[in-house]
Amino acid sequence: MTLRIESLVKTHWTSVSKIYAQGIKTGLATFETEVPDWDTWNNKHIVSCRIVATINDVIIGFGVLSPVSIRKVYEGVAEVTVYVAAAFRGQHIGEAILKQLIIDSEAHGFWTLQAGIFSENIASIELHKKCGFRIVGYREKIGQLNGTWHNNHFLERRSKSNMLIK
Repeated sequence: MTLRIESLVKTHWTSVSKIYAQGIKTGLATFETEVPDWDTWNNKHIVSCRIVATINDVIIGFGVLSPVSIRKVYEGVAEVTVYVAAAFRGQHIGEAILKQLIIDSEAHGFWTLQAGIFSENIASIELHKKCGFRIVGYREKIGQLNGTWHNNHFLERRSKSNMLIK
């Protein structure tokens, strides 16, 4: 059973969308309430930094980056998203995905990665901290999901590469 990380492409969407649906179902992963179609999802994420984790050619997790702004000054800043299939959570799959996303992001010129994580999602907060993110803020009642207000921890990771930050 070897974990492989590879680029996420359109043919992975069926598996990726099922994992995303599992995350939505937790009520702690996103304010989204339904999985979009491929085109909608595809247009929201950066093409160069999309990966899936597989075991025996079965997709068990994914990670992607999204732009934080369309303004040129923020081209090197992206929001990170990591999801792991329910049956594989707690097995360091998310850590492998996030570490690879960091490598890929730096290879593509990103100097800051950020994440907004539900405050109740302690496992995700700890995962990000383990991978070099730090809590830079806390947003109280930033959004409602199913009639309940949720707080978010705001985390960021700055690249250690001197080539990216001048």
